[in-house]
Amino acid sequence: MFFLEPAMIALLGVCLLMTCVWATHLRDEDASIIDPFWGVAIVLVGGLHALAAGAPLRGARLLVALLASAWALRLAMHLRARHRAEGPDRRYQTMREARGAAWWWQSYFVVFLLQAVLAWIVALPLMASMAGRVSLSPLFLLGFVIALFGFAYETVADGQLARFKAEPSNRGKVMRSGLWATSRHPNYFGESVFWLGIALTSVASGAWWGLIGFALILFMLLRVSGVSLTEETITERRPEYAEYIRTTSAFVPRRGVRS
Repeated sequence: MFFLEPAMIALLGVCLLMTCVWATHLRDEDASIIDPFWGVAIVLVGGLHALAAGAPLRGARLLVALLASAWALRLAMHLRARHRAEGPDRRYQTMREARGAAWWWQSYFVVFLLQAVLAWIVALPLMASMAGRVSLSPLFLLGFVIALFGFAYETVADGQLARFKAEPSNRGKVMRSGLWATSRHPNYFGESVFWLGIALTSVASGAWWGLIGFALILFMLLRVSGVSLTEETITERRPEYAEYIRTTSAFVPRRGVRS
């Protein structure tokens, strides 16, 4: 169920979180420190909404809260480790160079506040599942199992890529084994499956609007910060990636197909 006042409290809370992260980034001028907070921000929205709505986290609601928290914690740890290993994200560096001296204040709106609002929208199914009348119905259990599968799939994909990158001999090479042999972005696929499952748990409570959050994260993964942005310049840095594109599915795992 969607409660307007609790939802606004949740929006304020996530904006305050991102404001604190923005203030911290001014010290090192590294906007990519926001990435580990993405999942945390989404779960914070769901938690604040449930708390403000007076919905006790037990039963089906507790299951969703625990799974979402595990997802956020794993994602934060993964992105933090990647940041330590690879340094600042080149996307934010490019934006900073383009905006010059005005970046310090413009970054608050175009990066930090924007992501707070996006996190709030993506969290719509969590708001429904953590505060609505959710029971262990067949649809809820189906959604939960799908979300659990997506979580596991994304975790395995990220782990495989991290181990590949950790090998010095693989520097500059393209990962084409494991789950990465069937999709160029199995981690993003797993992420989308996770949110499909969470959206289904919200639909099980009668909150069809939870699908809006899933639709947004899917659009972002495919057209904004995921597949499209990742592959925008990668062939310039890794020439063999062109062959990878020709022979491997971009998103949905398949073997031996042309994308």
